[in-house]
Amino acid sequence: MERAWRNPKTGRYELPEATQTVPHNFVMTLRFDRYVAIGDSSTEGLQDPDGAGGYLGWADRLAERVAQAQGGLLYANLGVRGKRSREIREEQLGPGLAMKPNLATVFAGSNDILECGFDAGKLREELECMMQALVAGKAVVLTFTLPDLTGVMPIGRFLAPRVRAMNDAIREAAAAAGARLIDFAKYSVGSDPRLWSEDRFHVNAEGHARIAAALAQALGLPGTDDAWQQPLPERSARSRWTRMAESWSWYRRHLLDHLWPGSYVEGQCHPKRPRLEPVHLGPPP
Repeated sequence: MERAWRNPKTGRYELPEATQTVPHNFVMTLRFDRYVAIGDSSTEGLQDPDGAGGYLGWADRLAERVAQAQGGLLYANLGVRGKRSREIREEQLGPGLAMKPNLATVFAGSNDILECGFDAGKLREELECMMQALVAGKAVVLTFTLPDLTGVMPIGRFLAPRVRAMNDAIREAAAAAGARLIDFAKYSVGSDPRLWSEDRFHVNAEGHARIAAALAQALGLPGTDDAWQQPLPERSARSRWTRMAESWSWYRRHLLDHLWPGSYVEGQCHPKRPRLEPVHLGPPP
């Protein structure tokens, strides 16, 4: 299913290419009945507490924004923490397609790049397979890249080549499948540590809110703008010793859990919202 935007010069509706930036005057012209989100812990919403012992996350926030804009929406979230792209395709794509979504988000690769044998070509194939299947099922598909993690986590500079390869795989898969890409790698604000949680592998509540805002703008939802791109206020410089202490604390508390082969994934290992359910309409986000 394609999305049209009104060209102010011609007055006609046109179809933007999958990997281009969404025009500022892009407007929502479709009603979405069923939204399915597939992916890993980012899609699940980790580190964005809902106040009731669970997590919100950008997918929940996007679902609420869509529901607010059109008066309702059925939504399922199949994201599960720790899953790699192959597992997401094998475990989530089939159930997702069975729900016949006309809106879908696909995000995978963050766990792939932590594997010793990371293969960007295989990641691209997995992503393209998932996106193409959803597009063939008449869904508008959204995906996005990762920002530069060099200043986010102590090992960011070592992961940088893999992140770039992952982003290239996402771009290529989106272009081949006709999915809409939000290229966060092009915006420096995504690399601000203040948008990331203590573990540095997941964004915090503000980070999730900005991702949802960018996706909402990509759909042309009413009232969306470029505010999600804006940098945070400048902060005072931290001392070298403070930075070193934070790095050692991070290595001790978080690194081994992610890099040790076969490490245990803490918490639930099943989708938090496995079926399509109506989105509760509360106050506007």
